[in-house]
Amino acid sequence: MPNTRGNLAPATIENLITHEKVYCMFNPHEYTLSKRNQWKQDKVKGKNVPKVKFSQGGVQSLKLQLFFDTYADETDVREHTKALWKMMQVAEQKKNPRNNKSEPPRVAFHWGSFYFKAVIVSLSQKFTLFSKDGTPLRTTVDVSFQQVEDPDDHARQNPTSGGGPPLKTHIVQANERLDWIAAQAYGDPTHWRLIARENHLVHPLRLREGQQLVIPPLD
Repeated sequence: MPNTRGNLAPATIENLITHEKVYCMFNPHEYTLSKRNQWKQDKVKGKNVPKVKFSQGGVQSLKLQLFFDTYADETDVREHTKALWKMMQVAEQKKNPRNNKSEPPRVAFHWGSFYFKAVIVSLSQKFTLFSKDGTPLRTTVDVSFQQVEDPDDHARQNPTSGGGPPLKTHIVQANERLDWIAAQAYGDPTHWRLIARENHLVHPLRLREGQQLVIPPLD
């Protein structure tokens, strides 16, 4: 894993379909998280302030600015950012299960303990330095993410009435198979039937990206 300028561990943006990563050449000096909830206003006669009722929660948004510079070696700085543009393009292997249409991939911004699973909703790139032949050497990238998964939705399972540790869960990623998941959970891919039985999977080979599976303990 490459380090940033200054030899710091870099923030990364990962394409969750291809697992291609963009390593930040310079870590962001700040980022902004925002969230907006929806409230409905009910009419109230003779009052200055209407009653408000909660309608629904909104997704979180993440905005940050990245800086890339290849002046020292005079290579095209776009080689470091082109993978970001791919994350804005429709991926044929990623289809919306509701309408079976292709869509851009989900991504993850990861920096230290901060992990934000999202889609990129806007991306702009400004070039500010060029070589003699016009090759861009320095660029600033503004990127906005929109949350697609709330970690709190995958709360720990309660133990059974008989006690014992809480059950583990696994969120299915693109192209994952049940035997691979079993190998990661138990160290033995042949235990896939245990996961299939626990989750009442009629078609174990037809896993859906984003599907939550309960990983039961071995007897």
